Amino acid sequence: MNSIITLPTDLQSVIGTEKIDFAIIAKRNQPLNKSLGIIAFGTVWTAFTSIFVVALILPLFKGEDVHFEANRVPTIASWDNFLPIMIIGVFVLVGIGMLWWGFYSIFQKGGHFVGTQNRLIRYHKGYINSYDWEQFSGNVELNNKKGDISLQLRTGKMVNQKNAPDRFEPDFVYISGATDILNIEKICRKRIKENDPTPANNTDNQ
Repeated sequence: MNSIITLPTDLQSVIGTEKIDFAIIAKRNQPLNKSLGIIAFGTVWTAFTSIFVVALILPLFKGEDVHFEANRVPTIASWDNFLPIMIIGVFVLVGIGMLWWGFYSIFQKGGHFVGTQNRLIRYHKGYINSYDWEQFSGNVELNNKKGDISLQLRTGKMVNQKNAPDRFEPDFVYISGATDILNIEKICRKRIKENDPTPANNTDNQ
């Protein structure tokens, strides 16, 4: 069993008399590659929108009007017609926001994780999330070198795709930067299998 010396008082109250399989502190809120992916996307997004900043906004500061087509309609961007400027500004802010979130998530702590016979509990900044083991699908990804586990939930959302069928994206619970990760992964798989709500295939002859 992987354990730590003390747990927050309110977390102990939630656990009650449940037997603890493991209790750890995760160093990060999510795997590092997730944060780097956000930063990369934010960088590309910001660089792309910067082209429009240079092409449309900078000439306005020089007192020049900018002529372009929007939906094949000739349009003039000027300080009197600032709608195109507002739209570009929103896109730039989105890119900056993604960059900020990516860098922030690198240093965001993961909080406490406690596994019991019945559930997985996460405690982070005073908030507690409890997941019954039956909520997990059983798909588990492990990165032993980085101490990361990705536990796939049965819940998720449908994502619309252009020129393709809608795709289901499942939710995940990440335990990142943890110690003794192999033992924790083994315990998680065991508990998920024990609490699997999917009926087993009956191969017995009727």
